[in-house]
Amino acid sequence: MTEVLRRSGAAVGLALCALHDGAWAQAAAVPAHPLRVPFAVINSGDTAWMIVASALVLLMTVPGLALFYAGMVRKKNILATMAQSLSVCALVTVLWMVAGYSLAFTPGDSPWLGGLSRIGLDGLGYSLTAHELTVHHLAPTVPESVFVMFQLTFAIITPALITGAFAERMRFSAMMVFMGLWSLLVYAPVAHWVWEPTGWLARQGVLDFAGGTVVHINAGVAGLVCAWMLGRRLGYGQEPLMPANLAYTMVGASLLWVGWMGFNGGSAGAADGRAGMAMLVTQMAAAAATLAWMLAEWMVRGTPTLLGMSTGAVAGLVAITPASGYVGPQAALAIGAAAGVACYWGATSLKRILGADDSLDVFGVHGIGGIVGALLTGVFASSDIGGASGQPLTQLIGVLATVLYSAVVTGVILWLTDLLIGLRVSRQQEIDGLDLSLHGEHIA
Repeated sequence: MTEVLRRSGAAVGLALCALHDGAWAQAAAVPAHPLRVPFAVINSGDTAWMIVASALVLLMTVPGLALFYAGMVRKKNILATMAQSLSVCALVTVLWMVAGYSLAFTPGDSPWLGGLSRIGLDGLGYSLTAHELTVHHLAPTVPESVFVMFQLTFAIITPALITGAFAERMRFSAMMVFMGLWSLLVYAPVAHWVWEPTGWLARQGVLDFAGGTVVHINAGVAGLVCAWMLGRRLGYGQEPLMPANLAYTMVGASLLWVGWMGFNGGSAGAADGRAGMAMLVTQMAAAAATLAWMLAEWMVRGTPTLLGMSTGAVAGLVAITPASGYVGPQAALAIGAAAGVACYWGATSLKRILGADDSLDVFGVHGIGGIVGALLTGVFASSDIGGASGQPLTQLIGVLATVLYSAVVTGVILWLTDLLIGLRVSRQQEIDGLDLSLHGEHIA
């Protein structure tokens, strides 16, 4: 990071290097917003990479996640499932501008929530006449507008992941209200805790390079609470609820796999060696998890399935996410293999134990995968790679805090939403399918 600053002629200071490279708890002070710098500070290579990474992560939700989920529901719910991903993308984008970014990524006056200096993105600056623009202290060599966009794509996909838990039975209006509140009341605070240097988990030394706790554990736990509170789908456990088109799911998983290179590689905040290593370990973990899930399923069921391999790949991608900037290829293989087996168990045996109709295994894959990845980050993190050594107990604190907060606040939001407008569609609407009953359209 020091080299990036030197190359760009930046005088932002070595304190920013410490912040960016993971020594957040040791940083004595955090620059206040706005941080205006001359154009010369901006590194064109870093900026170009972060723009590409932002596009890759956005691709993960639309169309990646939309296709991945749509293929696993029944034909009568394909369009409604896709509509959820698209509408969440639009809703969270507006909320991120209004308040989400400021609450998540400005220092604020407490370790629990950010400040108000970027409400409505006020103060986000670019002046051609003054030859200056604003940057964020976590990415001082790229324009703040690029940092805002990159972090927005994470804010979008996290609540979109939750939709898989209540697929085929939640009212669209309830979904929109729930997602809006959840984005501001759950995602933004947890992102602040972990990623903003003044956040309380960041100060504890919790390592989460690209979202194992903030994105995956957070969404996975919320999904489980949703599945419990909405109840089971009609016919669940009594008749086969067969996926409509697993080709969609495989294409969606492939888009997620490719997009994850931006998800993890972009989290380096620069076009550097750490970004390259993050991409490499992402590939290793995804491949190991695909094979591990395939073998586990083969041994248990007697056949390897396309659905299993696709889900296994996602499990490995989830698990390597928190570790990707801190581990090497050998550790990535171990993390991926562990996630493949653990998430297969989470989506089968554990799901039966919990008794929840988590329709598309959001908790089994993202919750369990995120927990495995977060804990193994504490085991395998290397200071030579990421500037910080792993601390398993500290990682466990981060996991437990995220699980508890997400579960409680998600439950409260769902309860309020149900009280105001009702969560679940009627029996007849569910029988007819959400495509027709909620959106007035269907696949012929």
